[in-house]
Amino acid sequence: MRSTSLRDAQAGQMLLATGVVLLMSLLSMAIFGVKVAGLTLPHDPASDDVIDTTEQVLESIQPLTQARMDLWIDGGLEPLEAAELGFDTVHDDFLHHGELRGVEIKLTNMVLTEVDATTIEVSAELGVSDGEAMLNYDVVFTLDVQSS
Repeated sequence: MRSTSLRDAQAGQMLLATGVVLLMSLLSMAIFGVKVAGLTLPHDPASDDVIDTTEQVLESIQPLTQARMDLWIDGGLEPLEAAELGFDTVHDDFLHHGELRGVEIKLTNMVLTEVDATTIEVSAELGVSDGEAMLNYDVVFTLDVQSS
């Protein structure tokens, strides 16, 4: 009688082990199926945020900086100082704009150079990132100093 109950216990353990192996196989297949199914999702227009935001920054950076510089010059600052202050405030606005859109906008290596008495050249490196994609772009533009 003892050998029978031991034999039944071994058969139960083998059945349990087989069930565990089967469950692990099914789980593995389910995970693979979910991954493959994710590849066929339709295009998400929100994934273009990095490109769209970069285009918006490139369109608006020169006119905004020019307008801010003109305001500071009208307020009595020297042109180079006004350009630096204007560019810094535009950069701060882009940081906040990025936070609202869910992307990070950074301007680094900012250099302002007085080309002549009426022109200031601005160069910087623009970086836009949303956690999945990142785009770097070299920005160079000129500002016109209006003589008052």
